Amino acid sequence: MNHIFIIAEVGVNHNGSLELAKKMIGAAKDAGVDAVKFQTFVSENLVSCFAEKAEYQKAATGAAENQLEMIKKLELSYDDFRELKLYAAMLDIIFMSTPFDIDSIDLLAELGMDIFKIPSGEITNLPYLIRIGNLKRKVILSTGMSSLSDINEAVTILQNAGTDDITLLHCNTAYPTPYNDVNLNAMNTLRETFHLPVGYSDHTNGIEVPIAAAALGAVVIEKHFTLDRTMEGPDHKASLEPSELKQMVQAIRHIEQALGSSEKQPTGSELVNRDIARKSIVAKCGIKAGTVFTEDNITVKRPGNGISPMKWFEVLGQKASRDFIRDELIEL
Repeated sequence: MNHIFIIAEVGVNHNGSLELAKKMIGAAKDAGVDAVKFQTFVSENLVSCFAEKAEYQKAATGAAENQLEMIKKLELSYDDFRELKLYAAMLDIIFMSTPFDIDSIDLLAELGMDIFKIPSGEITNLPYLIRIGNLKRKVILSTGMSSLSDINEAVTILQNAGTDDITLLHCNTAYPTPYNDVNLNAMNTLRETFHLPVGYSDHTNGIEVPIAAAALGAVVIEKHFTLDRTMEGPDHKASLEPSELKQMVQAIRHIEQALGSSEKQPTGSELVNRDIARKSIVAKCGIKAGTVFTEDNITVKRPGNGISPMKWFEVLGQKASRDFIRDELIEL
């Protein structure tokens, strides 16, 4: 059974509060995920003062401020991230954070983060990709808004810089993503094209799509969550609450077990029902010893612990070795 790596994406749903961030680590641990992920950035390094908000951000937080002003309120300090990594280690959950600028890459490397998650928006950021590639650590690369050509170029840059352990995440960068734009079958295209492990980063409402992605062979599932969808902030509305996150994790763990192996053979749990469900050749009526078996005096009924109906024509024409009563299993 392959273990699907589940990431609970806090992102900026901590609203700039270290204490809220810690509570979210605890909630992620309780939900049973493998890792909890934040976003690390220096606002002025990430967004220019001329950058407008995305439409979903305007809908969630209003249009009065620009993107820089919005994310500045959601920024945690480097010391905060050091503390959060230690807190996650204390709770025995993997700490991750997506860096959004070069300084943040260096901080997270210094903190000893083993897995670097590259967001969809950085897939065309050459200096950024080289910097992460030079670290030679595990990379999870989101592919939202990207063509196969974009992905190929990013993967080549990472590999040339020294990183070989790369997992691709199919993703749609819309919040929330309409179901008709999810295109889960693209996971197969990524797998066949790049011969790399493939997972899925979800921005739909609900938990159905990530569960479906697990059934399609995703090795990583990432999903945004919040403590309360009614909180103020750009990403809360498109996030799961803790109880929903737990339901998603439980469903994915069931899918892991259900996928099993590619081998087709009776399982232990069904063998106990085989004789009950299958049938045997039985007497259709009372049969005297020496009587020839014909379609008039034998038939097929449960249980299946006698002669298989697959031997029907081998039984026809033979003589009864003894008397049989109606429904008795035929013996030769």
